[in-house]
Amino acid sequence: MEEQVLSLLRKNPSGFVSGQEISRHLEVTRTAVWKRVKSLRHMGYEIEASRRLGYRLVRSPDLLAPSEILPILRTKWMGKRVRYFRTIDSTNAEAYQLALRGAKEGEIVLAESQEQGRGRVGRQWFSPAFLNLYLSVILRPNIPPHRASLLTLMAAVATADAIEEYAGLHPTIKWPNDLLLNGRKIAGLLNEIHAETDRIHFVVLGIGVNLNVDRQRFPQMIRDRATSLKEEMGQKIARKAFLAILLESLEKWYGVFPKDGGASVLDAWRDRAQIAGKQVKISSFDEVIVGRAVDVDSEGALLVQMRNGQRKRIVAGDVDYRGPKAVRGPRRGKRQIPGHK
Repeated sequence: MEEQVLSLLRKNPSGFVSGQEISRHLEVTRTAVWKRVKSLRHMGYEIEASRRLGYRLVRSPDLLAPSEILPILRTKWMGKRVRYFRTIDSTNAEAYQLALRGAKEGEIVLAESQEQGRGRVGRQWFSPAFLNLYLSVILRPNIPPHRASLLTLMAAVATADAIEEYAGLHPTIKWPNDLLLNGRKIAGLLNEIHAETDRIHFVVLGIGVNLNVDRQRFPQMIRDRATSLKEEMGQKIARKAFLAILLESLEKWYGVFPKDGGASVLDAWRDRAQIAGKQVKISSFDEVIVGRAVDVDSEGALLVQMRNGQRKRIVAGDVDYRGPKAVRGPRRGKRQIPGHK
């Protein structure tokens, strides 16, 4: 009901809405309206109350609730249905279950915090409340399962583009699914697929971006290897604005992806990663591979030239290499999004 109260207050942004009018629209008592207003205030909404005039919305917090996201979203289909949680075990786990129950392509799961946020190979994703972005997107691509790994590269490119558009910074991509600024990790992706031998039922695309966490808040073990957009820019990040840009970027790249067999995605990924020629050490399953990165192939696998001259194709693993530092390119300026100041 809080969402309905907000909707009524937003319809009259410069004035008051009487408690009687709200109770009539929602078919509840005035006392119930007051309880919802109290709940909204607890969530961070600044609502002025007058016995004679009613209620007026003064300021909204930087929450990722549907009432905050949908009015500023410019996508055609992605993110139009939002499942929002103050806290959850994992957005990917929730999205996976929703997809199994028939959720449509483009539905997203957002959480302000995660209790069991997941990274690759079972690692935990640091998920403090109300600071960062924890997002999962349900996709139903019409591609064969062996090409699903290209969606990870596509999402990395889209996320890097969103960071550049918002901040004017140029992230590098570390194969297969990390984004770096000044050599430190700012974002990670975790894709989970449900498929048969020749058909994908759905893909859950998980994206975590460090936005407003201060360096001192990171756990000691990752403090020297992680960063946030706030740390890099020196100012607080408007999470709603960043999310809107990210969803637009994902929709754009997902639309481009099938048109040329993924060639545009691969070209953009190569430009961001600059991986060719790097000396790499890869932990892949129970094997450690050392060599020189050559390229990624048409399915997103990493091609490595071994010391003995043999070329090896890597489909999964952790890569250790030293990439270029982030470069601040020509600043495009922040996009003005309706409802955001």
